[in-house]
Amino acid sequence: MTYLDQFLFGYYPYICLAVFLVGSLLRFDREQYTWKSDSSQLLRRGQLRLGSNLFHIGVLFLFFGHFFGMLTPHFLYEHFISAGTKQLVAMVSGGIAGALAFVGLTLLLHRRLSDPRIRATSKPSDILIAVLLWLQLALGLATLPLSALHLDGSVMMQLAEWAQRIVTFRAGAAELVADTSWVFKAHMFLGMTIFLVFPFTRLVHVWSGFAAVTYAFRAPQLVRTKRRVGPMRPHPAAPATAPVTAPAQAVQPAIAKLEEAKVRS
Repeated sequence: MTYLDQFLFGYYPYICLAVFLVGSLLRFDREQYTWKSDSSQLLRRGQLRLGSNLFHIGVLFLFFGHFFGMLTPHFLYEHFISAGTKQLVAMVSGGIAGALAFVGLTLLLHRRLSDPRIRATSKPSDILIAVLLWLQLALGLATLPLSALHLDGSVMMQLAEWAQRIVTFRAGAAELVADTSWVFKAHMFLGMTIFLVFPFTRLVHVWSGFAAVTYAFRAPQLVRTKRRVGPMRPHPAAPATAPVTAPAQAVQPAIAKLEEAKVRS
């Protein structure tokens, strides 16, 4: 194991996680008006719905698949599914989801770069994060042929153990991935880098997407309508002519002064 491996897969993950969490908190506290995805639908609707739907469906599946697949200890599922079977399921489902996300993001990236108006309103961070996600999806799809060379799930178990050691602050994580292919290493490095730049891009709206789940458990909201429900009937004791309201009484002295000034002039 080299010093570069130790830094990239032993120390760099904690740098990325620290910036990811602290940076997101600071941005939410200091720049809430920038906490949005900056939709460009008003500028051009073409390719947006198809590309956005394909990308979000695929990337959400990949996120939760990686999250639970990498962080679930092997002893919790070894009695139900073997490591080789789990890897095969991950390759098939992840390959389909990755292809959907890749096609969707390709459409969105082409739309953002080819349309002059959208390109002019795009921030550098918008293009940067789109390119990083595109490369990450491409690297993820490139790992499928390599995974097919070891269907026993051995490399998958190594990568999962690396992730579990990182989140539980156990030593020896970098040693587990030192001998893996450069494609896996590049995929892992770029994935951590996306977490690093996350707080400085439009990806912060992902937090709001997860927080929206609490909407289902919110307190009841009481709404009162301002519309007239039925015909208004005068009260029996109400006078025939409505009295002068307080705002009108306050204006009357000013009107009198204006009329007096006109007479004098």
